[in-house]
Amino acid sequence: MEQVYVKNLFNSIAKKYDFLNHFLSVGIDFYWRRKAVNLLKKSNPKIILDLATGTGDFAVALSKLNPNKIFAIDISSEMISVGIDKIAKKKLDKIISFEIGAAENMRFESNSIDAVTVGFGVRNFENLEKGLSEIYRVLKNNGQTAILEFSRPRNIIFKKIYYFYFKNILPLVGKLISKSDFAYQYLPESVMKFPDGEEFISIMKNVGFKNISEKRLTFGIVTIYFAVKD
Repeated sequence: MEQVYVKNLFNSIAKKYDFLNHFLSVGIDFYWRRKAVNLLKKSNPKIILDLATGTGDFAVALSKLNPNKIFAIDISSEMISVGIDKIAKKKLDKIISFEIGAAENMRFESNSIDAVTVGFGVRNFENLEKGLSEIYRVLKNNGQTAILEFSRPRNIIFKKIYYFYFKNILPLVGKLISKSDFAYQYLPESVMKFPDGEEFISIMKNVGFKNISEKRLTFGIVTIYFAVKD
């Protein structure tokens, strides 16, 4: 996905982004993040990198793990601006630090991060394989990654109901509230194009990850991909 297009799109909806996320998911997005965070508990990561952080909701959820530092990275300056205000109000600004950056070209040294997370942003990487390769590079040995992403339901009946909502209701409501003609039309389009399930796992294997598991949530509309760097 072209980075400039994605950056401009998210800049345009930054101020309405949190409200729409929670409203359109009926609040279930909090549960999805908690499930992903719980997978990292046993390893007790102290240095965490949250890519495509948006306004930092995943970073806030990760703070429950009591890490020393969370680096929250995104290409959208407007999303980061909203996030900075959010963590200041939550008094998390000493733990979470925001910066503009892309997954494909990170400033972090190799083998320097305990855990890397991505919440609903991996499908927006300009180069998916390169972004995953960078995640692998910066992780320490035995470091873990938890990637939370939309996926396509497999149950035939639920799939029809979900696709109708996803392709018709969601873009309409998103447009009315965000005042963006394209942002919430882009969402279902990007999900439909994303290589979910075994196809995505295959790409993760290609860049070096092993011990990869997938956990499908809420009838399969979201998947957590969890992997360890050997």
